[in-house]
Amino acid sequence: MSKAIKERMTAQKSFIFGYLKSVKTHPSAETVYNEVKKRLPNISQGTVYRVLNNFKEKGSIQAIDTKDTVHFDADISDHAHFICETCGSVFDVIEECSKCGVLKNKKTKVGSINKYQIKFYGICKKCRKQVCSH
Repeated sequence: MSKAIKERMTAQKSFIFGYLKSVKTHPSAETVYNEVKKRLPNISQGTVYRVLNNFKEKGSIQAIDTKDTVHFDADISDHAHFICETCGSVFDVIEECSKCGVLKNKKTKVGSINKYQIKFYGICKKCRKQVCSH
């Protein structure tokens, strides 16, 4: 068989991918499963996890590892993420990185940058507010 044969996009795969494209929250696999199950009640947790892993391996989505879990993002464009060290939430950081000189010309002393994945770690506004209010 030829490797050129494309894998079939089942209704389940299509729905999972559509869900990921529709959110900006960087959900965990468990969250994806819980949300997809509302519309596809017969889908198994194993199926959701396999589909997410398959999409990640093919480069259709990206996985962002935090200390407690893996979050998924259907936006595979070059952009950075901010990861809260307190609650583990993941946020897109786009404007800040688009202004970075190295990323504008995509050249460094060691070579050309084709794509990148940058992670910033800190405490998000919500967690900082909770710490300050105690």
